[in-house]
Amino acid sequence: MPDTNTDPPSGPTPDDPPTAGPFTLAIDVGGSGIKESVLDVHGRMVVDRLRVETPEPSTPPAVVDAIAGLAERLPSFDRVSVGFPGVVREGRILTAPNLGTSDWAGFGLADALRDRLGKDVRIVNDADMQGLAAVEGVGLEMVLTLGTGAGTALYRDGCLMPHLELGQHPIGNKKTYDEYIGDRARRSIGPKRWSRRVLRAIETLQSLVNYDMLHIGGGNATRLTIELPPNVRIVSNRAGILGGLALWEPGRVYRL
Repeated sequence: MPDTNTDPPSGPTPDDPPTAGPFTLAIDVGGSGIKESVLDVHGRMVVDRLRVETPEPSTPPAVVDAIAGLAERLPSFDRVSVGFPGVVREGRILTAPNLGTSDWAGFGLADALRDRLGKDVRIVNDADMQGLAAVEGVGLEMVLTLGTGAGTALYRDGCLMPHLELGQHPIGNKKTYDEYIGDRARRSIGPKRWSRRVLRAIETLQSLVNYDMLHIGGGNATRLTIELPPNVRIVSNRAGILGGLALWEPGRVYRL
């Protein structure tokens, strides 16, 4: 079993200054669950994150309702950051492969949430947002998330690069990364074979990208049974929320 790093702090410590705004509602939309919390100006969770199951079917109205319902249970906020499992351009959803519906293509999620929540909204891919909290800011870093599917993100000196949906790219046996190392594959072939597949994916991504460091996140990251290469580490799943602050930091993200 690989070592994991400790969770990022979720709230202020005794030595921190008082919690201050602007406050960011950070939302992590996944294929199986939606998680939310509110971050202070330092990027710390004001309260522990809340979670609900992703609606089935995962239509845009149902997901927007679920997001708004969770937000009502959290402290007040000034702006909204969303990590979404698909390709996002300027607040519109182009693909949502793990939500099982074609209704998302072209859907203006940022506008829908802005109307519903009454705050400005910024959206990126969920792996992109997780990585913004996980990367160290030196060299070429990559994120691989292991959840319902497989998400990827790239960063140069801490800045997010344009998104590539590598989860939909073939890796072997006519399978995409999603199909090869996603949750359905893990459940079908068992943890040992699945872990070996993840190792092959890691080696393939190293050859393809030549990253300096790979950060592995997502709900299935801690299920790996393999020894990881020295430039690969597992990061906390809390990063999917904590990365929300970076969407509002100048120079961290390409044009939203």
